[in-house]
Amino acid sequence: MANFNKIMLLGNLTRDPQLSYLPSNTPVVEFGMAVNRKFKRQDGEAGEETLFIDCRAFARTAELINQYVKKGEPLFIEGRLQLDRWQDKEGNQRSKHRVFVENFQFLSSRGGDGDAGRGGNAGRSSAPRSAAPPPPDDMPPDDDIPF
Repeated sequence: MANFNKIMLLGNLTRDPQLSYLPSNTPVVEFGMAVNRKFKRQDGEAGEETLFIDCRAFARTAELINQYVKKGEPLFIEGRLQLDRWQDKEGNQRSKHRVFVENFQFLSSRGGDGDAGRGGNAGRSSAPRSAAPPPPDDMPPDDDIPF
């Protein structure tokens, strides 16, 4: 049986990213995201729910997220879901799901430099390796698609 663990989220940060370093000096950043879902209830009324997700990123991805994204700003992330398990101070077993970020894309830019929504990198000359590249310039316009 094949296995697949991939998650994609688009939401807003609920707190500023917190950068720290592993004993190997690898950067690690932790942040929270809020993702909203709108739906229609059985009675026809509109409903909305918000899901709060803890996220973690490593290496250059961690540094970029820490440097360019702050609380309240949107971010698109791709990663994998992982279950963290630990024992609390009282000896109780605890667990929590967390998203480990593998790729991301900035959705807004600071200072209005105009690269919002295009894999923006807040003034850098080339997209970071961890961000998805923008679509190629030679893509045909939507009206040329034959279906």
